[in-house]
Amino acid sequence: MVDANGSVRIALPRRLAAPEPTWTRDVDVVVLGSGAAGLAAALAARPVRNVLIVTKDTLDAGSTAWAQGGLAAVLDPTDTFAEHVRDTLEAGAGLCDEAAVTSLVRDAPTAIDYLEKLGAAFDPGADGERALTREGGHSRSRIVHAGGDQSGAEIQRTLDENAINAGVEVLEHAFALDLEFGVTPAGKRQVAGVRIAVLGPSGEVVSVGIVTARAVVVATGGYGQVFASTSNPAAVTGDGHALALRAGLVLRDLEFVQFHPTVLWQGVESTAQQTLISEAVRGEGAVLFDAAGERIMKGVHPLEDLAPRDVVAAAISERMARAVNGVDDHVYLDATSIGIDSRNASPSSPCVSCGRLRPGADRIPVAPAAHYTCGGIDSNLDGTTSVEGLYAVGEVAYTGVHGANRLASNSLTESLVVGTRVGRNLAWKLPSRVEVIDERWGDAGALDDSLRAHVRTLMSKHVGVLRRPEALASTLDALGVVADKISSDTVPNRRNFEATNIATVASAVTASALARTESRGCHRRTDVIESISAWQRHLEVSLDEDGLHISGGVKA
Repeated sequence: MVDANGSVRIALPRRLAAPEPTWTRDVDVVVLGSGAAGLAAALAARPVRNVLIVTKDTLDAGSTAWAQGGLAAVLDPTDTFAEHVRDTLEAGAGLCDEAAVTSLVRDAPTAIDYLEKLGAAFDPGADGERALTREGGHSRSRIVHAGGDQSGAEIQRTLDENAINAGVEVLEHAFALDLEFGVTPAGKRQVAGVRIAVLGPSGEVVSVGIVTARAVVVATGGYGQVFASTSNPAAVTGDGHALALRAGLVLRDLEFVQFHPTVLWQGVESTAQQTLISEAVRGEGAVLFDAAGERIMKGVHPLEDLAPRDVVAAAISERMARAVNGVDDHVYLDATSIGIDSRNASPSSPCVSCGRLRPGADRIPVAPAAHYTCGGIDSNLDGTTSVEGLYAVGEVAYTGVHGANRLASNSLTESLVVGTRVGRNLAWKLPSRVEVIDERWGDAGALDDSLRAHVRTLMSKHVGVLRRPEALASTLDALGVVADKISSDTVPNRRNFEATNIATVASAVTASALARTESRGCHRRTDVIESISAWQRHLEVSLDEDGLHISGGVKA
Protein backbone atom coordinates (compact mmCIF):
# COMPACT_ATOMS: atom_id res chain seq x y z
CA MET A 1 0.00 0.00 0.00
CA VAL A 2 2.91 2.39 0.76
CA ASP A 3 5.51 2.64 -2.03
CA ALA A 4 9.22 3.48 -1.84
CA ASN A 5 8.50 7.21 -2.25
CA GLY A 6 6.16 7.32 0.72
CA SER A 7 3.03 7.53 -1.43
CA VAL A 8 -0.04 5.70 -0.13
CA ARG A 9 -1.72 4.21 -3.17
CA ILE A 10 -5.37 4.57 -2.30
CA ALA A 11 -7.77 5.44 -5.11
CA LEU A 12 -9.38 8.51 -3.58
CA PRO A 13 -11.43 10.85 -5.81
CA ARG A 14 -10.21 14.32 -6.73
CA ARG A 15 -13.76 15.64 -7.03
CA LEU A 16 -17.12 14.55 -5.63
CA ALA A 17 -19.39 13.11 -8.31
CA ALA A 18 -22.47 15.31 -8.66
CA PRO A 19 -24.74 16.71 -11.40
CA GLU A 20 -23.48 19.56 -13.56
CA PRO A 21 -23.99 23.09 -12.17
CA THR A 22 -27.14 24.86 -13.35
CA TRP A 23 -26.83 28.18 -11.51
CA THR A 24 -24.28 30.69 -10.24
CA ARG A 25 -24.22 33.21 -7.45
CA ASP A 26 -21.63 35.87 -6.60
CA VAL A 27 -20.71 37.22 -3.15
CA ASP A 28 -17.73 38.92 -1.57
CA VAL A 29 -17.10 36.24 1.06
CA VAL A 30 -18.47 32.72 1.35
CA VAL A 31 -18.08 30.93 4.69
CA LEU A 32 -18.35 27.13 4.76
CA GLY A 33 -19.67 26.10 8.15
CA SER A 34 -21.73 27.78 10.87
CA GLY A 35 -19.91 27.14 14.15
CA ALA A 36 -18.20 29.75 16.29
CA ALA A 37 -15.24 30.23 13.93
CA GLY A 38 -17.32 30.71 10.79
CA LEU A 39 -19.87 32.94 12.49
CA ALA A 40 -17.16 35.11 14.03
CA ALA A 41 -15.55 35.57 10.60
CA ALA A 42 -18.88 36.32 8.93
CA LEU A 43 -19.91 38.81 11.60
CA ALA A 44 -16.60 40.69 11.49
CA ALA A 45 -16.64 40.92 7.68
CA ARG A 46 -20.31 41.80 7.30
CA PRO A 47 -20.35 45.54 8.02
CA VAL A 48 -18.68 46.21 4.67
CA ARG A 49 -18.90 42.88 2.80
CA ASN A 50 -21.61 40.73 1.27
CA VAL A 51 -21.27 37.47 3.24
CA LEU A 52 -22.92 34.09 2.64
CA ILE A 53 -22.71 31.21 5.15
CA VAL A 54 -23.16 27.78 3.58
CA THR A 55 -24.10 24.94 5.93
CA LYS A 56 -25.18 21.42 5.03
CA ASP A 57 -27.59 21.32 7.97
CA THR A 58 -29.18 24.09 9.99
CA LEU A 59 -27.33 27.12 11.32
CA ASP A 60 -26.87 25.65 14.81
CA ALA A 61 -26.09 21.99 14.00
CA GLY A 62 -22.29 21.98 14.40
CA SER A 63 -20.01 21.15 17.30
CA THR A 64 -20.03 24.60 18.95
CA ALA A 65 -23.54 24.21 20.34
CA TRP A 66 -22.50 20.95 22.02
CA ALA A 67 -19.36 22.30 23.69
CA GLN A 68 -19.60 21.89 27.46
CA GLY A 69 -16.21 23.37 28.26
CA GLY A 70 -15.78 27.11 28.33
CA LEU A 71 -13.28 29.65 27.06
CA ALA A 72 -9.76 29.87 28.45
CA ALA A 73 -8.24 33.29 29.12
CA VAL A 74 -6.14 35.13 31.68
CA LEU A 75 -8.81 37.02 33.63
CA ASP A 76 -7.67 36.57 37.23
CA PRO A 77 -5.21 39.28 38.38
CA THR A 78 -3.02 36.58 39.93
CA ASP A 79 -2.80 34.67 36.63
CA THR A 80 -0.35 35.59 33.87
CA PHE A 81 -0.03 35.29 30.11
CA ALA A 82 3.24 33.43 30.63
CA GLU A 83 1.51 30.72 32.69
CA HIS A 84 -1.26 30.24 30.12
CA VAL A 85 1.37 30.00 27.37
CA ARG A 86 3.41 27.53 29.42
CA ASP A 87 0.38 25.29 30.08
CA THR A 88 -0.53 25.31 26.38
CA LEU A 89 3.02 24.46 25.29
CA GLU A 90 3.27 21.66 27.84
CA ALA A 91 0.01 20.10 26.66
CA GLY A 92 1.15 20.45 23.03
CA ALA A 93 4.14 18.17 23.67
CA GLY A 94 6.74 20.10 21.70
CA LEU A 95 4.75 20.79 18.52
CA CYS A 96 3.11 24.12 19.32
CA ASP A 97 4.16 27.33 17.58
CA GLU A 98 5.06 29.45 20.60
CA ALA A 99 4.52 32.73 18.73
CA ALA A 100 0.99 31.63 17.74
CA VAL A 101 0.22 30.51 21.29
CA THR A 102 1.44 33.82 22.72
CA SER A 103 -0.62 35.79 20.24
CA LEU A 104 -3.76 33.80 21.05
CA VAL A 105 -3.28 34.07 24.80
CA ARG A 106 -2.84 37.84 24.62
CA ASP A 107 -6.00 38.29 22.52
CA ALA A 108 -8.14 35.86 24.54
CA PRO A 109 -9.39 38.31 27.23
CA THR A 110 -10.42 40.81 24.55
CA ALA A 111 -12.31 38.08 22.67
CA ILE A 112 -14.31 37.22 25.79
CA ASP A 113 -15.07 40.88 26.47
CA TYR A 114 -16.23 41.20 22.85
CA LEU A 115 -18.49 38.16 23.14
CA GLU A 116 -20.01 39.55 26.32
CA LYS A 117 -20.70 42.88 24.60
CA LEU A 118 -22.50 40.93 21.87
CA GLY A 119 -24.85 39.61 24.54
CA ALA A 120 -23.31 36.38 25.86
CA ALA A 121 -24.14 35.77 29.52
CA PHE A 122 -21.26 34.17 31.44
CA ASP A 123 -21.72 32.60 34.86
CA PRO A 124 -21.05 35.06 37.70
CA GLY A 125 -18.94 34.23 40.72
CA ALA A 126 -19.60 35.10 44.34
CA ASP A 127 -18.03 38.53 43.85
CA GLY A 128 -20.22 39.35 40.86
CA GLU A 129 -17.33 38.97 38.42
CA ARG A 130 -17.18 36.11 35.93
CA ALA A 131 -16.76 32.77 37.67
CA LEU A 132 -13.48 31.07 36.77
CA THR A 133 -12.98 27.31 36.90
CA ARG A 134 -10.00 25.06 36.33
CA GLU A 135 -9.77 22.21 33.82
CA GLY A 136 -7.25 19.53 32.95
CA GLY A 137 -3.76 20.80 32.12
CA HIS A 138 -4.37 24.31 33.46
CA SER A 139 -2.30 25.46 36.43
CA ARG A 140 -4.81 28.20 37.26
CA SER A 141 -8.56 28.76 37.27
CA ARG A 142 -9.04 30.60 33.96
CA ILE A 143 -12.11 29.04 32.29
CA VAL A 144 -15.31 31.05 31.90
CA HIS A 145 -18.58 29.17 31.46
CA ALA A 146 -22.12 30.03 30.47
CA GLY A 147 -25.09 28.19 31.91
CA GLY A 148 -22.81 25.72 33.65
CA ASP A 149 -22.05 23.24 30.88
CA GLN A 150 -23.93 25.16 28.17
CA SER A 151 -21.10 27.44 27.08
CA GLY A 152 -21.15 26.29 23.47
CA ALA A 153 -24.89 26.74 23.17
CA GLU A 154 -24.66 30.28 24.56
CA ILE A 155 -21.84 31.19 22.18
CA GLN A 156 -23.76 29.71 19.24
CA ARG A 157 -26.92 31.62 20.20
CA THR A 158 -25.05 34.88 20.60
CA LEU A 159 -23.21 34.66 17.30
CA ASP A 160 -26.26 33.35 15.42
CA GLU A 161 -28.37 36.31 16.51
CA ASN A 162 -25.71 38.91 15.84
CA ALA A 163 -24.78 37.53 12.42
CA ILE A 164 -28.40 37.39 11.27
CA ASN A 165 -29.13 40.87 12.63
CA ALA A 166 -26.02 42.18 10.84
CA GLY A 167 -27.36 40.90 7.51
CA VAL A 168 -25.25 37.78 7.02
CA GLU A 169 -27.10 35.51 4.60
CA VAL A 170 -27.36 31.80 5.40
CA LEU A 171 -27.85 29.00 2.87
CA GLU A 172 -28.95 25.95 4.86
CA HIS A 173 -29.08 22.35 3.63
CA ALA A 174 -26.35 23.04 1.09
CA PHE A 175 -23.29 20.79 0.76
CA ALA A 176 -19.92 22.29 -0.20
CA LEU A 177 -18.63 19.81 -2.78
CA ASP A 178 -15.34 21.23 -4.04
CA LEU A 179 -13.39 24.44 -4.37
CA GLU A 180 -13.20 26.28 -7.68
CA PHE A 181 -10.00 28.01 -8.79
CA GLY A 182 -8.74 30.67 -11.14
CA VAL A 183 -5.35 32.16 -12.01
CA THR A 184 -3.99 35.59 -11.10
CA PRO A 185 -2.39 37.84 -13.74
CA ALA A 186 0.95 36.63 -12.35
CA GLY A 187 -0.02 33.03 -13.10
CA LYS A 188 -0.65 32.05 -9.48
CA ARG A 189 -3.48 29.71 -8.52
CA GLN A 190 -6.23 31.43 -6.53
CA VAL A 191 -9.56 30.37 -5.09
CA ALA A 192 -12.48 31.65 -7.14
CA GLY A 193 -15.45 30.06 -5.38
CA VAL A 194 -17.03 26.79 -4.36
CA ARG A 195 -19.32 24.22 -6.00
CA ILE A 196 -22.48 23.72 -3.93
CA ALA A 197 -25.18 21.02 -3.89
CA VAL A 198 -28.54 22.21 -2.59
CA LEU A 199 -30.16 19.36 -0.68
CA GLY A 200 -33.76 18.25 -0.31
CA PRO A 201 -35.52 17.03 2.86
CA SER A 202 -34.00 13.54 2.60
CA GLY A 203 -30.53 14.72 1.61
CA GLU A 204 -31.10 14.27 -2.11
CA VAL A 205 -29.48 16.73 -4.52
CA VAL A 206 -32.00 19.30 -5.72
CA SER A 207 -29.54 21.33 -7.75
CA VAL A 208 -25.84 22.11 -8.11
CA GLY A 209 -24.41 25.58 -8.54
CA ILE A 210 -21.22 27.59 -8.22
CA VAL A 211 -20.90 30.40 -5.69
CA THR A 212 -18.10 32.68 -6.82
CA ALA A 213 -16.35 34.80 -4.22
CA ARG A 214 -13.19 36.78 -3.66
CA ALA A 215 -12.62 34.92 -0.40
CA VAL A 216 -13.62 31.43 0.77
CA VAL A 217 -13.44 30.74 4.51
CA VAL A 218 -13.41 27.04 5.44
CA ALA A 219 -14.88 26.63 8.92
CA THR A 220 -16.37 23.14 8.69
CA GLY A 221 -15.13 21.79 12.02
CA GLY A 222 -13.38 18.53 12.76
CA TYR A 223 -13.76 14.89 11.75
CA GLY A 224 -14.99 13.13 14.88
CA GLN A 225 -17.52 11.10 12.88
CA VAL A 226 -14.63 9.32 11.18
CA PHE A 227 -14.70 7.25 14.39
CA ALA A 228 -17.56 5.07 15.59
CA SER A 229 -17.15 6.38 19.14
CA THR A 230 -17.27 10.17 19.24
CA SER A 231 -18.70 13.06 21.22
CA ASN A 232 -19.22 15.02 17.98
CA PRO A 233 -22.65 15.56 16.40
CA ALA A 234 -23.61 13.67 13.25
CA ALA A 235 -22.72 16.55 10.92
CA VAL A 236 -18.98 16.52 11.80
CA THR A 237 -17.69 14.31 8.97
CA GLY A 238 -14.42 15.98 7.96
CA ASP A 239 -15.93 17.73 4.95
CA GLY A 240 -13.48 20.65 4.97
CA HIS A 241 -10.45 18.41 5.40
CA ALA A 242 -11.53 16.21 2.48
CA LEU A 243 -12.41 19.22 0.32
CA ALA A 244 -8.92 20.66 0.94
CA LEU A 245 -7.20 17.35 0.15
CA ARG A 246 -9.08 17.05 -3.14
CA ALA A 247 -8.01 20.60 -3.99
CA GLY A 248 -4.34 19.68 -3.54
CA LEU A 249 -3.76 21.59 -0.29
CA VAL A 250 -1.41 20.43 2.45
CA LEU A 251 -2.88 19.24 5.74
CA ARG A 252 -0.73 18.99 8.83
CA ASP A 253 -0.61 16.69 11.88
CA LEU A 254 -3.81 14.73 11.23
CA GLU A 255 -2.63 11.87 13.46
CA PHE A 256 -3.24 13.96 16.56
CA VAL A 257 -6.84 13.18 17.50
CA GLN A 258 -7.81 14.11 21.02
CA PHE A 259 -10.00 11.55 22.69
CA HIS A 260 -12.11 12.97 25.46
CA PRO A 261 -11.39 10.64 28.36
CA THR A 262 -14.81 10.71 30.01
CA VAL A 263 -17.72 10.16 27.64
CA LEU A 264 -20.85 8.50 29.00
CA TRP A 265 -20.70 4.80 28.13
CA GLN A 266 -24.16 3.56 27.12
CA GLY A 267 -23.39 -0.01 26.13
CA VAL A 268 -21.97 -1.70 23.06
CA GLU A 269 -25.37 -1.63 21.40
CA SER A 270 -25.58 2.17 21.39
CA THR A 271 -25.04 3.99 18.07
CA ALA A 272 -26.00 7.45 19.32
CA GLN A 273 -23.73 10.44 19.69
CA GLN A 274 -22.07 9.97 23.05
CA THR A 275 -22.53 12.60 25.74
CA LEU A 276 -19.29 13.81 27.24
CA ILE A 277 -18.96 14.30 30.97
CA SER A 278 -17.38 17.73 31.24
CA GLU A 279 -13.84 18.09 32.54
CA ALA A 280 -15.30 20.55 35.01
CA VAL A 281 -16.69 17.55 36.91
CA ARG A 282 -13.15 16.32 37.60
CA GLY A 283 -12.17 19.92 38.23
CA GLU A 284 -14.65 19.93 41.11
CA GLY A 285 -13.22 16.71 42.57
CA ALA A 286 -14.64 13.68 40.73
CA VAL A 287 -12.26 10.69 40.57
CA LEU A 288 -11.74 7.82 38.10
CA PHE A 289 -11.90 4.17 39.22
CA ASP A 290 -11.69 0.81 37.47
CA ALA A 291 -14.18 -2.05 37.89
CA ALA A 292 -12.25 -3.33 40.90
CA GLY A 293 -12.57 0.00 42.69
CA GLU A 294 -8.92 0.98 42.21
CA ARG A 295 -8.07 4.58 41.34
CA ILE A 296 -6.81 4.97 37.77
CA MET A 297 -4.85 8.24 37.83
CA LYS A 298 -3.12 7.92 41.20
CA GLY A 299 0.63 7.83 40.56
CA VAL A 300 0.22 8.28 36.79
CA HIS A 301 0.66 12.07 36.69
CA PRO A 302 1.31 14.81 39.29
CA LEU A 303 -2.11 16.33 38.50
CA GLU A 304 -3.77 12.90 38.84
CA ASP A 305 -7.39 13.16 37.61
CA LEU A 306 -6.76 16.67 36.28
CA ALA A 307 -3.87 15.58 34.04
CA PRO A 308 -4.02 16.59 30.35
CA ARG A 309 -6.61 14.74 28.32
CA ASP A 310 -4.18 12.56 26.40
CA VAL A 311 -2.67 11.26 29.64
CA VAL A 312 -6.08 10.51 31.15
CA ALA A 313 -7.43 8.88 27.97
CA ALA A 314 -4.33 6.67 27.65
CA ALA A 315 -4.51 5.62 31.30
CA ILE A 316 -8.18 4.68 30.93
CA SER A 317 -7.49 2.74 27.71
CA GLU A 318 -4.64 0.84 29.35
CA ARG A 319 -6.85 -0.07 32.30
CA MET A 320 -9.66 -1.21 29.97
CA ALA A 321 -7.15 -3.36 28.06
CA ARG A 322 -6.49 -5.25 31.32
CA ALA A 323 -10.21 -6.19 31.47
CA VAL A 324 -10.30 -5.67 35.25
CA ASN A 325 -13.08 -7.85 36.68
CA GLY A 326 -13.99 -8.69 33.09
CA VAL A 327 -14.82 -5.08 32.15
CA ASP A 328 -12.88 -4.02 29.04
CA ASP A 329 -15.03 -1.27 27.52
CA HIS A 330 -15.47 1.31 30.27
CA VAL A 331 -14.33 2.57 33.67
CA TYR A 332 -16.11 4.64 36.31
CA LEU A 333 -16.20 8.31 37.28
CA ASP A 334 -17.12 8.86 40.91
CA ALA A 335 -18.82 12.24 41.36
CA THR A 336 -20.82 11.25 44.42
CA SER A 337 -18.75 13.42 46.76
CA ILE A 338 -19.30 16.67 44.85
CA GLY A 339 -23.00 16.56 44.09
CA ILE A 340 -24.48 17.82 40.85
CA ASP A 341 -24.97 21.57 40.56
CA SER A 342 -25.45 24.16 37.83
CA ARG A 343 -21.83 23.98 36.74
CA ASN A 344 -21.62 20.20 36.37
CA ALA A 345 -25.20 19.19 35.64
CA SER A 346 -24.43 17.50 32.32
CA PRO A 347 -24.06 14.01 33.77
CA SER A 348 -27.49 14.26 35.34
CA SER A 349 -29.76 14.38 32.32
CA PRO A 350 -28.04 11.75 30.17
CA CYS A 351 -27.51 9.41 33.11
CA VAL A 352 -31.10 9.72 34.20
CA SER A 353 -32.26 9.19 30.61
CA CYS A 354 -30.36 5.91 30.59
CA GLY A 355 -32.78 4.82 33.27
CA ARG A 356 -30.15 3.17 35.42
CA LEU A 357 -28.07 5.84 37.13
CA ARG A 358 -28.33 8.39 39.89
CA PRO A 359 -25.29 10.65 39.35
CA GLY A 360 -25.30 11.82 42.95
CA ALA A 361 -25.20 8.27 44.27
CA ASP A 362 -23.84 6.03 41.50
CA ARG A 363 -20.50 5.93 39.79
CA ILE A 364 -20.86 6.95 36.13
CA PRO A 365 -19.59 4.53 33.43
CA VAL A 366 -17.28 6.37 31.03
CA ALA A 367 -14.87 5.62 28.17
CA PRO A 368 -12.70 7.69 25.79
CA ALA A 369 -14.21 8.88 22.50
CA ALA A 370 -12.94 10.98 19.58
CA HIS A 371 -13.51 14.57 20.59
CA TYR A 372 -11.20 17.12 18.96
CA THR A 373 -8.82 17.05 16.00
CA CYS A 374 -5.61 19.02 16.50
CA GLY A 375 -4.41 18.94 12.88
CA GLY A 376 -5.93 20.41 9.76
CA ILE A 377 -5.43 22.72 6.80
CA ASP A 378 -2.02 24.35 7.10
CA SER A 379 -2.73 27.99 8.03
CA ASN A 380 -1.86 30.56 10.68
CA LEU A 381 -3.49 32.70 13.35
CA ASP A 382 -4.75 35.09 10.64
CA GLY A 383 -6.44 32.16 8.91
CA THR A 384 -4.40 32.50 5.72
CA THR A 385 -3.36 29.39 3.79
CA SER A 386 -0.89 28.70 1.00
CA VAL A 387 -3.57 29.55 -1.59
CA GLU A 388 -4.61 33.16 -2.20
CA GLY A 389 -8.25 33.76 -1.30
CA LEU A 390 -8.60 30.65 0.88
CA TYR A 391 -8.83 30.89 4.67
CA ALA A 392 -9.20 28.20 7.33
CA VAL A 393 -10.53 28.82 10.83
CA GLY A 394 -11.54 26.70 13.80
CA GLU A 395 -11.08 22.97 14.15
CA VAL A 396 -10.56 22.43 10.42
CA ALA A 397 -7.37 24.52 10.58
CA TYR A 398 -3.86 23.88 11.82
CA THR A 399 -2.60 27.18 13.31
CA GLY A 400 0.21 25.93 15.53
CA VAL A 401 -1.70 26.62 18.76
CA HIS A 402 -2.63 23.07 19.78
CA GLY A 403 0.45 21.11 18.78
CA ALA A 404 0.22 17.39 19.61
CA ASN A 405 -2.61 17.86 22.10
CA ARG A 406 -5.08 20.68 22.72
CA LEU A 407 -5.24 22.28 26.14
CA ALA A 408 -8.82 22.23 27.42
CA SER A 409 -11.01 25.22 26.47
CA ASN A 410 -8.43 26.80 24.17
CA SER A 411 -10.44 25.81 21.09
CA LEU A 412 -13.48 28.07 21.45
CA THR A 413 -11.11 30.90 22.30
CA GLU A 414 -9.08 30.18 19.16
CA SER A 415 -12.23 30.06 17.03
CA LEU A 416 -13.30 33.50 18.23
CA VAL A 417 -9.87 35.10 17.96
CA VAL A 418 -8.96 33.71 14.52
CA GLY A 419 -12.46 33.98 13.09
CA THR A 420 -12.67 37.63 14.11
CA ARG A 421 -9.21 38.35 12.69
CA VAL A 422 -10.12 36.79 9.34
CA GLY A 423 -13.39 38.70 9.09
CA ARG A 424 -11.78 41.96 10.16
CA ASN A 425 -8.97 41.58 7.63
CA LEU A 426 -11.43 40.77 4.83
CA ALA A 427 -13.50 43.80 5.76
CA TRP A 428 -10.34 45.84 5.38
CA LYS A 429 -9.19 44.30 2.10
CA LEU A 430 -10.42 41.55 -0.22
CA PRO A 431 -8.30 39.52 -2.64
CA SER A 432 -8.67 40.49 -6.28
CA ARG A 433 -11.33 38.68 -8.29
CA VAL A 434 -10.33 35.86 -10.65
CA GLU A 435 -12.47 33.95 -13.11
CA VAL A 436 -13.25 30.29 -12.54
CA ILE A 437 -11.17 27.98 -14.70
CA ASP A 438 -12.53 24.48 -15.23
CA GLU A 439 -10.07 22.19 -13.42
CA ARG A 440 -11.30 18.65 -14.04
CA TRP A 441 -8.17 16.89 -12.85
CA GLY A 442 -8.48 13.30 -11.68
CA ASP A 443 -11.56 11.16 -11.33
CA ALA A 444 -14.85 12.20 -9.74
CA GLY A 445 -16.57 9.68 -7.52
CA ALA A 446 -18.47 8.97 -4.33
CA LEU A 447 -18.73 6.12 -1.83
CA ASP A 448 -22.01 4.41 -1.04
CA ASP A 449 -23.10 5.17 2.51
CA SER A 450 -23.51 1.45 3.30
CA LEU A 451 -19.71 1.34 3.85
CA ARG A 452 -19.63 4.21 6.35
CA ALA A 453 -20.12 2.02 9.44
CA HIS A 454 -17.31 -0.32 8.33
CA VAL A 455 -14.86 2.58 8.01
CA ARG A 456 -15.84 4.12 11.35
CA THR A 457 -15.58 0.78 13.18
CA LEU A 458 -12.12 0.21 11.73
CA MET A 459 -11.00 3.62 12.92
CA SER A 460 -12.30 3.29 16.48
CA LYS A 461 -10.90 -0.23 16.83
CA HIS A 462 -7.43 0.31 15.36
CA VAL A 463 -6.73 4.07 15.19
CA GLY A 464 -8.06 5.02 18.63
CA VAL A 465 -6.25 6.04 21.80
CA LEU A 466 -3.62 3.26 21.67
CA ARG A 467 -2.29 2.36 18.21
CA ARG A 468 -0.50 -0.85 17.22
CA PRO A 469 1.64 -0.58 14.06
CA GLU A 470 0.40 -3.85 12.57
CA ALA A 471 -3.20 -2.78 13.15
CA LEU A 472 -2.54 0.59 11.49
CA ALA A 473 -1.06 -1.15 8.44
CA SER A 474 -3.97 -3.58 8.13
CA THR A 475 -6.44 -0.71 8.53
CA LEU A 476 -4.75 1.20 5.72
CA ASP A 477 -5.07 -1.87 3.51
CA ALA A 478 -8.74 -2.23 4.43
CA LEU A 479 -9.37 1.43 3.63
CA GLY A 480 -7.75 0.88 0.24
CA VAL A 481 -10.29 -1.88 -0.43
CA VAL A 482 -13.08 0.52 0.54
CA ALA A 483 -11.68 3.25 -1.71
CA ASP A 484 -11.73 0.86 -4.67
CA LYS A 485 -15.52 0.89 -4.34
CA ILE A 486 -15.76 4.64 -4.89
CA SER A 487 -17.58 5.16 -8.18
CA SER A 488 -18.84 7.92 -10.43
CA ASP A 489 -22.10 5.97 -10.63
CA THR A 490 -22.87 6.31 -6.90
CA VAL A 491 -26.09 8.22 -6.28
CA PRO A 492 -25.23 11.82 -5.33
CA ASN A 493 -26.74 12.67 -1.93
CA ARG A 494 -25.64 13.96 1.45
CA ARG A 495 -25.04 10.55 3.05
CA ASN A 496 -22.85 9.40 0.17
CA PHE A 497 -20.92 12.69 0.04
CA GLU A 498 -20.25 12.34 3.78
CA ALA A 499 -19.22 8.70 3.45
CA THR A 500 -16.69 9.70 0.78
CA ASN A 501 -15.26 12.43 2.97
CA ILE A 502 -15.07 10.07 5.95
CA ALA A 503 -13.16 7.48 3.90
CA THR A 504 -10.82 10.17 2.53
CA VAL A 505 -9.98 11.62 5.93
CA ALA A 506 -9.74 8.17 7.56
CA SER A 507 -7.10 7.20 5.00
CA ALA A 508 -5.07 10.36 5.65
CA VAL A 509 -5.30 9.99 9.44
CA THR A 510 -4.28 6.32 9.37
CA ALA A 511 -1.38 6.94 6.98
CA SER A 512 -0.14 9.76 9.22
CA ALA A 513 -0.45 7.63 12.37
CA LEU A 514 1.50 4.81 10.71
CA ALA A 515 4.23 7.22 9.57
CA ARG A 516 4.82 8.80 13.01
CA THR A 517 6.82 6.07 14.76
CA GLU A 518 6.77 7.55 18.25
CA SER A 519 4.28 8.43 20.95
CA ARG A 520 3.61 12.14 21.43
CA GLY A 521 0.65 14.07 22.78
CA CYS A 522 -2.58 12.35 21.81
CA HIS A 523 -0.84 10.03 19.32
CA ARG A 524 0.02 6.90 21.32
CA ARG A 525 1.85 3.94 19.76
CA THR A 526 2.14 0.65 21.63
CA ASP A 527 5.51 -0.19 20.06
CA VAL A 528 7.27 3.08 20.95
CA ILE A 529 5.84 4.53 24.13
CA GLU A 530 8.11 7.58 24.40
CA SER A 531 8.57 10.73 22.37
CA ILE A 532 11.66 10.85 20.15
CA SER A 533 13.52 14.12 19.64
CA ALA A 534 13.99 13.44 15.92
CA TRP A 535 10.20 13.37 15.62
CA GLN A 536 9.75 16.90 16.98
CA ARG A 537 8.48 17.89 13.58
CA HIS A 538 5.21 18.06 11.69
CA LEU A 539 3.82 15.48 9.31
CA GLU A 540 2.16 16.85 6.19
CA VAL A 541 -0.26 14.99 3.94
CA SER A 542 -1.51 15.87 0.47
CA LEU A 543 -3.40 14.12 -2.33
CA ASP A 544 -2.74 13.89 -6.04
CA GLU A 545 -3.48 11.44 -8.87
CA ASP A 546 -0.99 8.95 -7.40
CA GLY A 547 -2.63 8.91 -3.97
CA LEU A 548 -1.74 10.33 -0.57
CA HIS A 549 1.73 11.71 0.10
CA ILE A 550 3.20 11.93 3.60
CA SER A 551 6.08 14.30 4.32
CA GLY A 552 7.83 14.85 7.65
CA GLY A 553 10.34 17.54 6.86
CA VAL A 554 8.91 20.46 8.87
CA LYS A 555 10.66 20.99 12.21
CA ALA A 556 8.62 22.33 15.11
